[in-house]
Amino acid sequence: MTNRIKADILVIGAGSGGLSVAAGAVQMGADVVLLEGHKMGGDCLNYGCVPSKALIASGKAAYAQRHSDQYGVAVASGAADYGAAKDHVADVIAQIEPVDSQERFEGLGVKVIREFGHFISDREVQAGDTIIEARRIVIATGSSPLVPPIPGLEDVPFETNETLFDLRDKPDHLLIIGGGPIGMEMAQAHVRLGSKVTVIEGERALGKDDPELAQIVLQTLRDEGVEIVETATAAEVKGKAGAIEVVIEDGRSIKGSHLLMAVGRRTNTDKLNLDAAGIETTKSGIKVDAGLRSTNRRVYAIGDVAGGMQFTHVAGYHAGVIIRSMLFALPSKASTSHIPWVTYTDPELAQVGLTEAQARDIHGDKLEVVRFDYHHNDRAIAERKTKGFIKVMVVKGRPVGASIVGYQAGELIGLWALALANDMKMSQIAAMVAPYPTIGEINKRAAGAYFSPRLFESALVKRVVGLVQRFIP
Repeated sequence: MTNRIKADILVIGAGSGGLSVAAGAVQMGADVVLLEGHKMGGDCLNYGCVPSKALIASGKAAYAQRHSDQYGVAVASGAADYGAAKDHVADVIAQIEPVDSQERFEGLGVKVIREFGHFISDREVQAGDTIIEARRIVIATGSSPLVPPIPGLEDVPFETNETLFDLRDKPDHLLIIGGGPIGMEMAQAHVRLGSKVTVIEGERALGKDDPELAQIVLQTLRDEGVEIVETATAAEVKGKAGAIEVVIEDGRSIKGSHLLMAVGRRTNTDKLNLDAAGIETTKSGIKVDAGLRSTNRRVYAIGDVAGGMQFTHVAGYHAGVIIRSMLFALPSKASTSHIPWVTYTDPELAQVGLTEAQARDIHGDKLEVVRFDYHHNDRAIAERKTKGFIKVMVVKGRPVGASIVGYQAGELIGLWALALANDMKMSQIAAMVAPYPTIGEINKRAAGAYFSPRLFESALVKRVVGLVQRFIP
């Protein structure tokens, strides 16, 4: 028997974006229904950001024990219990789960239905035996690991981010196809936990980042024992559990015990029956306008499924954009120019706005690039974390991008995201007083590097100072 209900807002998908919409909307008085056919919290909590950073933390702890002599502390073996590290991962997920739980959202007043939904008309979605008619619908179904059609792969066991964190036995030799952020983060985590690791990348590893900064990360991983094979497209995969072989197009063969596919993501739209609602898609996801509306104006798409930048914080940002539109009928558009991203290797790699190459293409001779090295920061020296630098792309006194590689780069990039979001000037960054000694001083010193030649190398400034000293009593 089919039940019919009505709602102001129907949210499809209980990942980070969908949960943000549901929580915000219901607390501001909207009648909200939330559908989730799999796990509350979505990919980020269960398979992505949270478990990966927990495993990275285990790797850091093991590495720190083996390199403690630089601090005057006796070196320990740093031997890792891979199964216990996965227990740590599971415990971290369990501690965060209540925040994303069905019980919490029902407590807020959201009607939660644990079924997948599909459109049956332009404003109706069926989930199990329930049909929901909603004034506004939000698709927040996220993305899944992309598994490319490599010959032989269908006959060989492999991991993705959705299965890796359930693996209890340490891989002897982990092969990773894909040299993007996920591949490189998991490569370093596993080599630090005692696995041999080979990364196979068809183009350039960390290819979306500034190559000057990416090279520091890649060399660090190589120094730690990760083999990184670039411009190497996988032509065939063969073997069996414990004995897997990846054949490269040029004939080379790389053998290992386990295989992780980390070549990208595909948007989750297959179950939605979008045609029934008049919703168009592109190669990258659901087609949306600047306000994140689909071709059906009652329906919004946010997060990964909207086909843009695939980050949890982007989904949360999208939620704020559409809440303004749905609840208050106010114009609201999404932008990407102020969105940061971080690769959580050690050292971290962070970016917001334009890279140097992008800024030069757009702004040409108007661009100034200022830099500051970690090895000039006193706190970095004290912590033995002097590898890395920041560079800021500046046009007419305003930052248009920042790139950071080094210790806590993911924390440092937040200030530049704030600056870009609010069209701030370098003078405003320079006016900030940072506590001493902190890694955060690097940001202020970068702003200082912009003004230094204007102050200390200016003949006019020196002439004015000279006149003041001579004639002002």
